[in-house]
Amino acid sequence: MLEIIPKNTNIDFVGKRHFWFAISAIAVAASITLFLTKGLNYGIDFTGGAEVQLRFKKQFTIGELRKTVEDAGFKNVSIQELSDSAAAAEARGGTFRVKFRGDEAELQKIATKFETTLTAKMPAADFEMLGVDVVGPQAGSQLRKSGFLSMFYALLCILIYVAIRFDYRYSPGAVLALFHDSIITMGIFVLTQKEFSLQIVAAILTIIGYSNNDTIIVFDRVRETIKLHPNLSIEENVNRSINETLSRTILTSLATMLVVLALMIFGGGVIEDFAFAMLIGIIVGTYSSIFIASPVMIMLSKRMDRRAAAEAKKLRLQAVPSGKDYRA
Repeated sequence: MLEIIPKNTNIDFVGKRHFWFAISAIAVAASITLFLTKGLNYGIDFTGGAEVQLRFKKQFTIGELRKTVEDAGFKNVSIQELSDSAAAAEARGGTFRVKFRGDEAELQKIATKFETTLTAKMPAADFEMLGVDVVGPQAGSQLRKSGFLSMFYALLCILIYVAIRFDYRYSPGAVLALFHDSIITMGIFVLTQKEFSLQIVAAILTIIGYSNNDTIIVFDRVRETIKLHPNLSIEENVNRSINETLSRTILTSLATMLVVLALMIFGGGVIEDFAFAMLIGIIVGTYSSIFIASPVMIMLSKRMDRRAAAEAKKLRLQAVPSGKDYRA
């Protein structure tokens, strides 16, 4: 197996955990603040509306398309130009996503009216309607609720799984790391104002699974190392485990990132945002497995060990007959 990190590597990840904890706390707090103040740029999946994707076969700019739409009397419209390398290669006018908002009855007629507007301006052969999606406002609100509930249930199931798979001292760290990854990913979407749609919810659920798998690999090695080196402290065992799995973690992350970058570059506008979310998730997921999940497990283990030692001492003291001095 290819190893880009030598086997005898001994980077002090655990010793720097307080610094990285502070950085993560700031990033999560900033993401939550952005979410509550600026808010996500919800797509029509969550707000309701109509979305039309079309490709022009002759040169047509976003400014011309916007003027055409406004002259036809459409309101509450947003237009986004999508990357389309194939279209550029053939000297086409580009691919666009046009979003309309309105009441449910009006939305059903928008696609036909929009196509009629374009046909009046140019021959039908000069453009191609790639797809039309219509979601009512009520359905969009329900989808938004279901999307966030799906993330909550995923975290809850992982909490239960890790507690059964390992020990209840492991599961809070795993779930906190996944919460960290999800919040920061959404925070970056708020910051960039990229559209937050059902595709992005699917990406975040994928990130949760990917990051949890990475955390499980580290936890498996921690458990093995504790059995092999019971005399070492929990910090030393965790640090040794992270270093031993570091090569595997980096190789896996780099391989996945190459695939995601290929999707971003060559996949076009349809999956560009999905790939962008995955790219963020891979980075923060790899980071959180090392600097969030493992340190939280250390903190809980030390606290539980201290509590167990205090209980054991209390029991020994209770077992000593009254009037006698007992030294633990």
